[in-house]
Amino acid sequence: MFDKQVYVNRRLNLRDKIRSGIILITGNNESPMNYPSNTYRFRQDSNFLYFFGLDLPGFVGIIDIEDGKDSIYGNDFTLDDMIWMGPQPKVKELAEKVGIQCTHPMRELGSTLQRAIRNGRRIHFLPQYRADNILMIDRLMGISPGLVSQYASVELIKAVVTIRSVKEDVEIAELDKASDVGYLMHTTAMKLTKPGITEQELVGAAEGVAIGKGYMTSFPIILSQNGETLHNHDHSQILTPGRMLLMDAGAEIGSHYASDNTRAFPVSGSFTPIQKDIYTIVLNALNRGIELCKPGVTYQSIHLEAAKVIAQGLTDIGIMKGNVDDAVANGAHAMFFPHGLGHMMGLDVHDMEDLGEDYVGYDDEISRIDQFGTASLRLGRRLQKGFVLTVEPGIYFVPALIQKWEDEKINSSFINFDKAAELIGFGGIRLEDDVLVTEKGNRLLGSKRIPVTIEEVEKIVGKG
Repeated sequence: MFDKQVYVNRRLNLRDKIRSGIILITGNNESPMNYPSNTYRFRQDSNFLYFFGLDLPGFVGIIDIEDGKDSIYGNDFTLDDMIWMGPQPKVKELAEKVGIQCTHPMRELGSTLQRAIRNGRRIHFLPQYRADNILMIDRLMGISPGLVSQYASVELIKAVVTIRSVKEDVEIAELDKASDVGYLMHTTAMKLTKPGITEQELVGAAEGVAIGKGYMTSFPIILSQNGETLHNHDHSQILTPGRMLLMDAGAEIGSHYASDNTRAFPVSGSFTPIQKDIYTIVLNALNRGIELCKPGVTYQSIHLEAAKVIAQGLTDIGIMKGNVDDAVANGAHAMFFPHGLGHMMGLDVHDMEDLGEDYVGYDDEISRIDQFGTASLRLGRRLQKGFVLTVEPGIYFVPALIQKWEDEKINSSFINFDKAAELIGFGGIRLEDDVLVTEKGNRLLGSKRIPVTIEEVEKIVGKG
């Protein structure tokens, strides 16, 4: 939790962007794994954390634009609760820590909302992703669960995206901490990598770094020798000499700010010539993407420049052919690079995507390009100082995609299918760093960059 003035200022900033009505920010509740008292690890809603700061279940925040009051609705713990949990603060005490003087028991939330409805006031709420909050809105406001998403306030969504996109100094400090934990997660796995162990052993070791500090992973770890499957959560294989291993992982620290990095490295500790060639192309695309990040540049244009680096590199080694600019314009690179270059990051590893990817990553100026691969770019809009984002190019050899394009002669003037088919079984390489856009350029988050050059990787892998 930050100093209470941080939350006061955030709510004032939000007030300035909403014309009238009541803003309803729902917190999360406990979520049971298999019976009510056996719950998953609690994760508070990020918007509630951002504006109201309380990292506990069972709260709802109200910002009343007209009367100027901020309120928290929630119930004090009972004696029975405290027998199991120990002494607990009152709701009023918790509210004061985030600069709120007005508190109410949860049973009064319904009358507050109904009174606003009777008076013809707009109730602004954000898209909901938890079933219990959707049902609460149905119960208290009479909006059918199937229609809740349609009633979410676009005005509020745009206001929240505007505010949360630009990170404050206190947030950047937390993001640096998260990146330092991510560094330890990745280097731990690199050091322990050797033929004969299972992928799951590395996942456990990396996750244990975060858990050992009282943290959690920012998403389920992706680690696989089948790196051509972009989000591969199967960790059952035994590490085999000659194969590449891809690891995409990050930490979520106590404040819930996240990191997100990807590295790919040879199981044997040394790159083969073709592994070195493909890796070098991806590394060049990563470094070029980072170099281009600065205020005023659209991330869509940076994505396309990274795609050109990939297309040029694959052309140089005979897998692609023809004019590189034409190849990228026609989307030929996407057979090998079928995803976007990156996304916003902060309290969520894909920051604010619960509010709608197009609201976060695009705007009235920059719209999504409707082309395979590039259509998956989550962030396209013009960068600003204070944005935090990932840069994550990759090259993958997906058997089904190669076969489909060859059979249908898709981009056949730009792809050497015989050469591409020779690399089926290679897997995939993705490299990802977390970047803060600064006044004149950018910097990487964290105190140290995870080993990324061929020399650095060969020096660390298998040396644990």
